[in-house]
Amino acid sequence: MALWAKSQTLTDDALRHMQSLYGHHFPIEVRHILAEWIEEQKWYDLDEEMSCAEDMARQILNEMIQLINQRSNGLSGDMFVYKLKLQEQALHLQEVYSNNPLELIRVVKKCLNTEKTLVEQCEQGGSLVLNGITAQAEKERQIAAKFDFLHKCTQETDSDLRNSQHEQETFILKYQDSAKVKAQLDQFEMEIQGTANAQKVEHYNQMKKRKEAMDKELGNLAQKILRLRLTLADKHNETFHHLSALQTQITDQELIDWKRQQQLAGNGASFDANLDLLQKWCEGLAEIISKNRQQIKKVELLRAQLPIEVPPPHIDLLPTLNTTITGLLSSLVTSTFIIEKQPPQVLKKESRFSATVRLLVGGQLNVHMNPPQVKATLISESQAKSLLKNDKNLKAEMSGDILNNQGTMEYQQPTGTLSVNFRNMQLKRVKRGDRRGNECVMEEKFSVLFQSNFSVGGGELVFQVWTLSLPVVVTVHGNQECNALATVLWDNQFAESGRVPFTVPESVTWPQLADMLNYKFTSATGRPLTHDNLNYLASKLFQGQPNQSFTSCVASWTTFYKDTLPGRTFTFWEWFYAILKLTREHLKGPWCDGLIIGFISKNDTEAKLSQQCGGTFLLRYSDSMLGGITIGWVTDASGSRQVWNLAPFSSKDFVIRSLADRIQDLPQLVYLHPTMAPKADTFGKYWTKSQEDNPKVVDGYIGTELVTRLPGMETNTSSAQQMTYENPQTPIHNPASPSGGFVNSPGYATSEMGPDNPNDMDLESIGNLTDYNMPDDIITGEALNQLIQNVGGGFNFDQPTLDDPNSQ
Repeated sequence: MALWAKSQTLTDDALRHMQSLYGHHFPIEVRHILAEWIEEQKWYDLDEEMSCAEDMARQILNEMIQLINQRSNGLSGDMFVYKLKLQEQALHLQEVYSNNPLELIRVVKKCLNTEKTLVEQCEQGGSLVLNGITAQAEKERQIAAKFDFLHKCTQETDSDLRNSQHEQETFILKYQDSAKVKAQLDQFEMEIQGTANAQKVEHYNQMKKRKEAMDKELGNLAQKILRLRLTLADKHNETFHHLSALQTQITDQELIDWKRQQQLAGNGASFDANLDLLQKWCEGLAEIISKNRQQIKKVELLRAQLPIEVPPPHIDLLPTLNTTITGLLSSLVTSTFIIEKQPPQVLKKESRFSATVRLLVGGQLNVHMNPPQVKATLISESQAKSLLKNDKNLKAEMSGDILNNQGTMEYQQPTGTLSVNFRNMQLKRVKRGDRRGNECVMEEKFSVLFQSNFSVGGGELVFQVWTLSLPVVVTVHGNQECNALATVLWDNQFAESGRVPFTVPESVTWPQLADMLNYKFTSATGRPLTHDNLNYLASKLFQGQPNQSFTSCVASWTTFYKDTLPGRTFTFWEWFYAILKLTREHLKGPWCDGLIIGFISKNDTEAKLSQQCGGTFLLRYSDSMLGGITIGWVTDASGSRQVWNLAPFSSKDFVIRSLADRIQDLPQLVYLHPTMAPKADTFGKYWTKSQEDNPKVVDGYIGTELVTRLPGMETNTSSAQQMTYENPQTPIHNPASPSGGFVNSPGYATSEMGPDNPNDMDLESIGNLTDYNMPDDIITGEALNQLIQNVGGGFNFDQPTLDDPNSQ
């Protein structure tokens, strides 16, 4: 069933959440009418942060608009209004995204990702997921209610401020009238001096009484204005209290939680990178702060026009209110200057990398009217510590040279975002510091510092903002990636909020470490580790038994990263990373299908297979070599049951021929444990189509195919003494071998590869097919030869002819 069809089956909060994804930026009507086409596009092949993808994005935009017009033109009758709406939406999409088609890619990917997550969660978690969605919806409802309350408070104080201004203006007018009466009274007093005119004296007394009445009225009005000012200050103080609490919830909880999820996403955890809701909240805060700050400035102006001292025991809150509201604005601006897309945490010197920095309140504060410049520099861990101690001089220091490290923030009108994309940065030089103790170079952490200066309010307030990237480890060679990644994973998983850069605990519990390994393996391979898988990993790390409990065990960084496993030359992390890399690059499909048990010991493999019928096999990762996988299978030839293990395959082997094809090549492998399904039913979809019936001819040459064979285990070999399952030490004679034969180790068989046409294969490269570090418990033959079959005929080596294994 298509994703859109499943999305339409969502109910209640999940459905409302899905509907909230769509709007003017991407109408749900377009999603509906172009559902099939949208889901066919390769959105994830496009990186919206890379300018090189812009042409492809524009092509998709043009095709989308063309399809909308075509579908709308086919509507008539009762659908006339719907037709007009679609045509209007096509024009809108063209207008919005024509100058920035990559933004369309980001929007559509976000919608599809959220749709997929909602559908998968509802299918898997049912009511549990709905409870999570309901909790999120309830939190959003509560925050919306707090915004409504603050808007009402702001409107109320604005009304009180206008009332206070009206009373003050009335006071000023009455005061001017009183001043006129006083002037007349003073003049009349001079005129009646030395006279006994009773009429004038009476008029003077009347004027004097009038003046006294006016003064009393002015006094009462002044008291009223003072009470209004004190009441307004108290209301502002209460508003700022609630505003500060809401800002703390959004910037210190929700935004910090987003940053934490972003950090865990570096280890592979699921993460909704969308910032639209957070930006909406932050812009809402900025709007309320701006309005209240304007009110405070107006109060200051009114007080300057009519100074009235605040008598004790009352406290004049105005200076405090001014400081508080300005501090809230400053804190909001600096908190919302964030890294939307982090630079790579394993940063290879001389390689290009990208990052995106965003100011969540930039549009609301009109910062884009004078677009600020942002600069990126590489700083060390010690420099990051000093920076957090407000050492302003550190902002000019750096520990490396980055090319293309300056950019201008751009405002995207459709989404209201103010951000800068650094698409082509390159680290040219790194200055390493002194390492502590036995710390190796791949444990040294750096950070990319992004900083900018800009002003708001017509230059009234100037902000100097900066933010640090997640810790990065700088490498100079690809073989350093393994150790560098360990440092990054440990830091991402176990970093604590508010830490001193970049301190992490030395030891963690096994469940914590298991989560980290599971996050990374799942994101790299597509399927999570099972409880049995994790128990096996714990037994490797702590040298215990897979069936015991490791919940209370504590793993140190040294044990995880530095100490070699007993009897091996590599560490636990190196062994795990090699398996992850092998699975990601060559075994992802079979692993996701559950065809590879993988994390199981050799002894447990033999115990499981010994109870099964002949031809049953399973796949497990090698304990003894890095990045190896082996096949164990059971045979019951001659009534005796024997478990065999192939020498492990490595990445080099799978570059030549895939695991699925090798399993197809070997007739000894019949049923896959534990499902006992035939191998054709499990691995068949991964088999490469053979050219045997219809060989491909290019320029007169027939191509060759490589096949896997078990030496001495084929049927009808004319000159080879057959290896028996009852006696695995039986030598296998091979006349093409310099030594004339080989000895195979007990319980192990060595597979061989051979081309159908030796002329098309470099014999030296054939000799390197088994070029890996053999495990200590495997004794290989000293002169294993590559068995070569000639598909086209006409060329022959002095080797025994092997019959088709399928004829056995």
